Amino acid sequence: MSEQIHSTLTILRRKQVEIRTGLSRSTIYAFIAEGIFPKPINLGNRAVGWIEAEIDAWLKSCIETSRKI
Repeated sequence: MSEQIHSTLTILRRKQVEIRTGLSRSTIYAFIAEGIFPKPINLGNRAVGWIEAEIDAWLKSCIETSRKI
């Protein structure tokens, strides 16, 4: 019997990303423009969201960078 692997894809809205990262809206978009923050995906005409796994990876990278001596 084959084993099925289910992965949950979670989309975070901007306010959730702000809370999770501690960054302001303007900083998030400035970092996106600089290419150092994950780009959002379109969810509709005026709605975007970020893939939670990408935000988690970005945060992990920030932590690892800050811990290097």
